[in-house]
Amino acid sequence: MITTLLGGLTPEQFLADYWQKKPLLVRGAVPGFTGTPDLAGRDDILALAARDDAESRFVSQADNQWTLEHGPFNIASLKRRKKPWTVLVQTVNLLDEAGERLMREFDFIPYARLDDLMVSYANDGGGVGPHFDSYDVFLLQGIGRRRWRIGKQRDQRLIDGLPVRILADFQPSQEWLLEPGDMLYLPPEWAHDGIAEGECMTWSIGFRAAPAQELAEQFLMFMQDHIDLKGRYRDPDLRRQTHPAEISADMIGQVDKLLGNIRWQRDTVRDFLGCSLTEPKSHVVFDLPLKPLSLQQFSKTTRSRGLRLDARSQLLFAGQHFYLNGEAVAIPREDRKELRRLADARELQSTSAISDACVAQLHEWYRYGFIVPGDLPHDATIQRTRRK
Repeated sequence: MITTLLGGLTPEQFLADYWQKKPLLVRGAVPGFTGTPDLAGRDDILALAARDDAESRFVSQADNQWTLEHGPFNIASLKRRKKPWTVLVQTVNLLDEAGERLMREFDFIPYARLDDLMVSYANDGGGVGPHFDSYDVFLLQGIGRRRWRIGKQRDQRLIDGLPVRILADFQPSQEWLLEPGDMLYLPPEWAHDGIAEGECMTWSIGFRAAPAQELAEQFLMFMQDHIDLKGRYRDPDLRRQTHPAEISADMIGQVDKLLGNIRWQRDTVRDFLGCSLTEPKSHVVFDLPLKPLSLQQFSKTTRSRGLRLDARSQLLFAGQHFYLNGEAVAIPREDRKELRRLADARELQSTSAISDACVAQLHEWYRYGFIVPGDLPHDATIQRTRRK
């Protein structure tokens, strides 16, 4: 972890005093930070926004009119747009290895809560307007300067008829000008408005927090594959009804009893979370090896040079149970300690402590593009495949 990231606070102090409680401004959180080697300026972020495997947005407030467009974009046309404007690119951690490493500096928050790294570029006066988010976010300043105004307000009414979410009556209570390397943490539902002073880039590390309704809907969909109710609707004592169009109390009662047999255990909730939290986003594709190593070659290579999870892979565990990219995976008992290390560190220096059976399983993951042997580049591919 970057020692200055929390401004002298330990992760334990930050979690106890600030996480989901109050904002924190850290001057020089990442000293000298202006971006990563491949994302250091405007042209770099616009190039990402032009890619069809990136989620990107364009937000403009030119002529007092708000505009929202979704990418991919033509770079030349973006540069000709009326100013001020902002381009935002989501899941940069999947597109930039240094961005992935930066995001993992925040591993004092469980990976199960970590969402993605977003990078935004704005020219002078650019921003997305005063708004609030329903999740925690760390806003790290890259090149340039951005002025942030924030407030904990109860009035969350939005202006009707706009393509972007703009608060109708923003009442800021604090204001800061962030320079390269400065960072602002905001808990959920803190209203904020960031305006670029000159051109600037902001790196946002966001954390997911699904609404209860969404969790319930996803869980019910998950349960479709885990319900095995016996029996069938029956009415051997059916009598003629006065109203043939009426749904009888007997039918309602019997179906209510049948549905009352739906049960789930804590283990079901665990598996639901394991699969849903590791499920790749819909636009994610995995790269397949150009010339796949044989199992023997893979074993020899990884025992000497290790391996790493592909940036698009998510490996989580709960006790003795492991989940990878939306599926539960069985791990031999003797290998679970090493696989926990892989899940935490996202790499292993060597697989020499792993059984042959587990190495064979890792080889299968490698063939799907989920992991990469330590000495091979991510772009050694011939095709791409969606996980689901």
